[in-house]
Amino acid sequence: MPSRARDLLLEHFRWIDGHADVWSVFRDPVALAAVVAGIVDPFRDAQVTAVCGIESRGFLLGAAAAVELGVGFVPVRKPDGLFPGDKLSARTDPDYRQRRHTLRLQRSSLGPGDRVLLVDDWIETGSQAITVRRMVEECGSRWVGCGVMVDQLRDERRALLGRVVGVVRAGELPASVGSTVPPPTTR
Repeated sequence: MPSRARDLLLEHFRWIDGHADVWSVFRDPVALAAVVAGIVDPFRDAQVTAVCGIESRGFLLGAAAAVELGVGFVPVRKPDGLFPGDKLSARTDPDYRQRRHTLRLQRSSLGPGDRVLLVDDWIETGSQAITVRRMVEECGSRWVGCGVMVDQLRDERRALLGRVVGVVRAGELPASVGSTVPPPTTR
């Protein structure tokens, strides 16, 4: 991973009240550009035709990654937002907080010729990413992989997602106050 992206992400990363905070990356245009490039660089030769992003930080990073790659953005929405048209809908396995989410993808946004990259801020259990992969493949598209700011995915879950690349691994993050390792509840 490019060291500039890694260094800037670590410089902007903070623990606030025991929760990971990556929001200051979005406020710094140099850090944001470097982190987005760091997320997509490993996939530049993968012939990506669309980037998916899960509501909400995945929308921000995914759209920026799509612009960086010169491809379109495909939103994956959670239940409450307006989202017209025919949709695929799927429920995730429990996430890091033991919550299940219903994710929605417009059927018309992907097709058999598409090669799809999922971009998000953090991956821990992979439950949402695995669900998006199933929906992408149901559209007849090819799953390229998942690019994230922070990779905390366990190996047994990684096998279900194929290529997963993070700007940093969770173990590289500074410890939260009073701890030597990041806490299990990371956001």
